Amino acid sequence: MAPKFLIIRFSSIGDIIQCMDVVNGIKNHFPDAEIHWIARKDMSSFLAMDKRIDRIWAFDKKEGLKGLLKMAELLKQEHFDYIYDAHSNIRSNILKFKLRSLFGKRPAIVLRRKERKKRFLLFTLGINRFPWPFRGRISYRKPLAQWGITDFSSTYEEWHFPEKFASTFTGTITPRTITLVPSANWIKKRWPVKHWQMLVQLLAEYDFILLAGPTDSFCKEIEDAAPERVRNLAGQTSLLESCYLVAHSRLVISADTGFLHAADLFNVPALALMGPTAFGFPTGENSTVLEIPLPCRPCTKDGSGKCKLPCYQKCMTDITPQWVASEARKHFPQ
Repeated sequence: MAPKFLIIRFSSIGDIIQCMDVVNGIKNHFPDAEIHWIARKDMSSFLAMDKRIDRIWAFDKKEGLKGLLKMAELLKQEHFDYIYDAHSNIRSNILKFKLRSLFGKRPAIVLRRKERKKRFLLFTLGINRFPWPFRGRISYRKPLAQWGITDFSSTYEEWHFPEKFASTFTGTITPRTITLVPSANWIKKRWPVKHWQMLVQLLAEYDFILLAGPTDSFCKEIEDAAPERVRNLAGQTSLLESCYLVAHSRLVISADTGFLHAADLFNVPALALMGPTAFGFPTGENSTVLEIPLPCRPCTKDGSGKCKLPCYQKCMTDITPQWVASEARKHFPQ
């Protein structure tokens, strides 16, 4: 009988995308495995890209503890053989408690630990005990070694998107189009708007699309740098549509964002503008990291908090548009 797996990772976008890499390892070791995944409802849609995930359980956080317990009862009926807690929070602990059967065979359970002591040392005392650079995809792989899952190689390219996307975005990406992701949840890890504007002007022979959220009004300033060459899609695409555009991109330029990790997952060439954050480094060979070696880096896990330097956000501002433009041109035939 095929083994049945449950992956628990509720959020965030970037973490879910990095965690999706474990599907490769499970399928390499257990080709017939049935894989289920539970994620937050507002972040579950793009898991459908990977048809190797047999069932997606979308948890609505608005339903609270009552809704979580109800879902736990439904999950219990699946009789999972393996449970991977890739989140390690209160919700995942409740699920694990409910899914441990008091009678009969118990599922094997592994946990991706958050290494809270190491985080305290790093972000409070500036002592880094994490691997550097810290690559999220690799950190999600490590716990599965307990089950003998160590091979995560993959040639999987059958990413699934609704057929309507092809016609909706016809002509959006051409051989001379670069995808820019100028937004991020926290301002401190964003590349400055003026740098994006200068980059567009320096790469005068290219077209651009901007991927961002509906509240990222600053994207209009980037569009205005060359409105005839910049298509501003801020707030106009869903998570799944944005992933589709990333998957079909020639080059993605982004700070530490979920769409940078999507490019890494799809093996799409990317320039990663890495500043204050500790855990957002891409893994694939097609990703190039641009960073400034400052002793205060990394200073945050997600871009929150204050910058301690007199020159605010120096780790990002010193990544110059000229440098990024030079690296971008390497990805296009002359």
